[in-house]
Amino acid sequence: MGVGTAVLIRPRAALILGRVSNLPTVLSNAMAGIALSGVGTLDGVARAAIVLALFYVGGMYLNDAFDAEIDARERPGRPIPKGDASLGAVFAAGLILIALGVALAALSGLQAGLCGGLLAGAILLYDALHKRTAAAPAIMGLCRLLSYATAAAIAGGGALAPWMLLGAGGLFCHVVGLTFAARQEAYDRLDKAWPLGVLAVPLAGALWVALGNPAALVLWAALAAATGWAVHRLFRRAPGDVPRAVAVLIAAIALYDAVLIAAAGAGAAAPLAVAAALCFPLTLALQKVIPGT
Repeated sequence: MGVGTAVLIRPRAALILGRVSNLPTVLSNAMAGIALSGVGTLDGVARAAIVLALFYVGGMYLNDAFDAEIDARERPGRPIPKGDASLGAVFAAGLILIALGVALAALSGLQAGLCGGLLAGAILLYDALHKRTAAAPAIMGLCRLLSYATAAAIAGGGALAPWMLLGAGGLFCHVVGLTFAARQEAYDRLDKAWPLGVLAVPLAGALWVALGNPAALVLWAALAAATGWAVHRLFRRAPGDVPRAVAVLIAAIALYDAVLIAAAGAGAAAPLAVAAALCFPLTLALQKVIPGT
């Protein structure tokens, strides 16, 4: 069935389009952004997580909508070219979810509304241009950076707090590295390996903030192991290595968040750091049911 000829969106296609298996990393982003914001409490985690989930799923829908013609040639098993979702319905759903995310963020105040608007703009920019610009990994990294800022603003914290910006910068670098690798996933190869060096930045930054905190150091070791495993697969380049490595790097976002939460020591930091860390295996488990890329 050709692109755009399906009727609405089938239930499983809705989950695949939204890459919902990666949503645990959105929850951990909300926790980390708030923990680093200086607000002192983590009461806004649920509100921030809902808003970020709307942005994430909406952005993923629009990603497939903009890529429909390319996917018809390179990834015919995706929901739109397969006929499990219509192009118009996917576009509409993505735009509605993002608009709802902006509206809900704005309910938490002007700063939250501005951050949500910037995040929406970055998502739309990435989805529209990512196949046509080498800057795509940086734009995707900006989306996750703004997720921290939006969560912080929703909770009433400082979206520009120094520790939040430092943590968000590391997250930016991690996502730039994994997005570079993901751009090669459809071909199951990695043409250039040197851009992966940016993955060392969040590891170094997370280690620095974890020093002197035993719990944070344990979580950092898990992050280093996951990143090292993924990078090894990317350099090995055996069949299937690139998509597996990308999936692990996506899940490892939760481990990075957990290190920062533990190091921040704000409010109920210890249990929330554990909760964020558990988002790593949860994401990997969900990716076996719903593809994360």
